[in-house]
Amino acid sequence: MPPFDLKDRAAIAGAGASAYGRRLMRSAIDLAADAIAAALDDAGLARERLDGMIVTFGSPIGADADTLAQVLNLKLRAYNQTWAHGRFTASAIQWAALMVAGGMADYVACLASVSFSGLRRPMMGGAGNSEGAREAGGSHGEDPVFGMTSPGAGAALVARRYFERFGATSAQLAAIPVAFRKHAALNSAAIMREPFSAGDHQASRFVCEPLHLLDYCLINDGAACVIVTSAERARDLRKPPVHIAGMQPLPAGREEFIWAYPGFGVAQQSVFDYDAGAPPVYKMAGVGPRDIDALFTYDAFSILAWMALERFGFCKPGEAAGFTQDGRIELGGALPMNVNGGLLSEAHIMGWNHQVEIVRQLRGECGPRQVAGAEVIQWANAYGDSLIYHR
Repeated sequence: MPPFDLKDRAAIAGAGASAYGRRLMRSAIDLAADAIAAALDDAGLARERLDGMIVTFGSPIGADADTLAQVLNLKLRAYNQTWAHGRFTASAIQWAALMVAGGMADYVACLASVSFSGLRRPMMGGAGNSEGAREAGGSHGEDPVFGMTSPGAGAALVARRYFERFGATSAQLAAIPVAFRKHAALNSAAIMREPFSAGDHQASRFVCEPLHLLDYCLINDGAACVIVTSAERARDLRKPPVHIAGMQPLPAGREEFIWAYPGFGVAQQSVFDYDAGAPPVYKMAGVGPRDIDALFTYDAFSILAWMALERFGFCKPGEAAGFTQDGRIELGGALPMNVNGGLLSEAHIMGWNHQVEIVRQLRGECGPRQVAGAEVIQWANAYGDSLIYHR
């Protein structure tokens, strides 16, 4: 049988979020309810019409799908949930698109809700917590035997490798958080809005060398939701549809390390010259890197932006350091990135806040941080997953 053509079959019909903040002292269920209600209102949908849900969930900080269905009095024909990682954000939206295309649901809410308030230790990996036990030390390269007991340790390993392999510097990496903070300054929803300089970045303390404090994302509370439906149904709703033109699933295997593309030479990877080639997401969407008006990526750590740029062919290996200088990734530059402020400055909502921002950008709703003439926007991860959206 020929492959099932999913290009433009599904669309985002609604997008919404709760407030973002630190120590909001509200439950993850509470925050999720706000985000779902906002997305339904954005789409002009009654709650009763929502018949599907996919949640990226991580105990103890999140709200799981069956609990949400029960307490919000939803009647779902289909639901699913997966672990709360930025690497599963695109996957959840892709699964929703398949559910809609297959007739399993008409309107699927895709979301994450996080409440880090009051946690006594990090949830996402490391020694002594549930994920560390689940994944033999952690999913981000943590290895307690060698003192690597946090997600940042794996990212720092990649940053050190990048600096030594390509001659790049921490001062160049500063361009990432500096740019994203400039964007956050234009975003009233962002938690951190005070601009800083590359010098401020360099003066900030090391957390796990060579990564400085300002290379690390925020830890906060909040929720974000998008509603996926068919392109046909989306046309009849309140807001213009945002179509899903291309999808690329999450890969796995020996050559895949969460923070680096294949061939980089960390964790179990071998070392070879990586060539992005023609990623499947571009083939499905019928576009290439030069057609992308803005790029969003999971930025738990600054180095991941360089990894994503090289993995998806915006530049060759070793060139991202230079590519991101001189305002190129800032609003008004050649390739604006994470114009909401990203996880580094807006909020850490597992990348779901990025999906909400993409929808708003393609509708032209973002005011002072609007990317002029945005028609095609890509979500592209260091992990290898991607989505391409268009108006």
